[in-house]
Amino acid sequence: MLKAYYNFDAVEAGLDEVGRGCLAGPVVAAAVILPRDFTHSYLTDSKQLTKIQRLELEKDIIREAICWAVAEVDNLEIDRINILKASFLAMHRAVDKLRMKPEHLLVDGNRFTPYPMIPHTCIIKGDAHYFSIAAASVLAKNYRDELMSRLSGQFPHYGWETNVGYPTIHHRKAIGLHGPCPYHRMTFKLLKPECDQAMEEEMEDLGFL
Repeated sequence: MLKAYYNFDAVEAGLDEVGRGCLAGPVVAAAVILPRDFTHSYLTDSKQLTKIQRLELEKDIIREAICWAVAEVDNLEIDRINILKASFLAMHRAVDKLRMKPEHLLVDGNRFTPYPMIPHTCIIKGDAHYFSIAAASVLAKNYRDELMSRLSGQFPHYGWETNVGYPTIHHRKAIGLHGPCPYHRMTFKLLKPECDQAMEEEMEDLGFL
């Protein structure tokens, strides 16, 4: 069972992002403030859940959350500022959109650009330890998967309806045959057959390797 909070004495928002290792599309982040007594029987890291489970969980999260928000940074901005900065920026934008200002941020990962005037704590694999981060991971992944599925209708060659932009063999071959499209991240190695370690770990977690 995950934990309901890290800092009991503060209004706490869990933050997570998806899409850092993709070759195309935005990086998407979510921020979620849950009640301190929130609990759920199977909410956990979104990568460990089926699509059906994630969609059902989204209903529960939206119904139970005090507030929540999803934000993105598109591929053009990723190319301008780099993916790490873009990931943090997406999280900041999600916090900006919350209708209640949190007093503490619980961030998935080991690094974060501090948000002005709000302290934060980074938790490695936080989506497997805290409900608020897990909830953020579910909302961000559902949002991004749906977006990439819609974009696949415009650009069917790349298989985004299944790979959601990750560097699968099919995706790379399609880039080689048809070239990149306006949603590809041009600063990424689109045709390089091997991934860097971060990409490999993310793809393995998602079942692409």
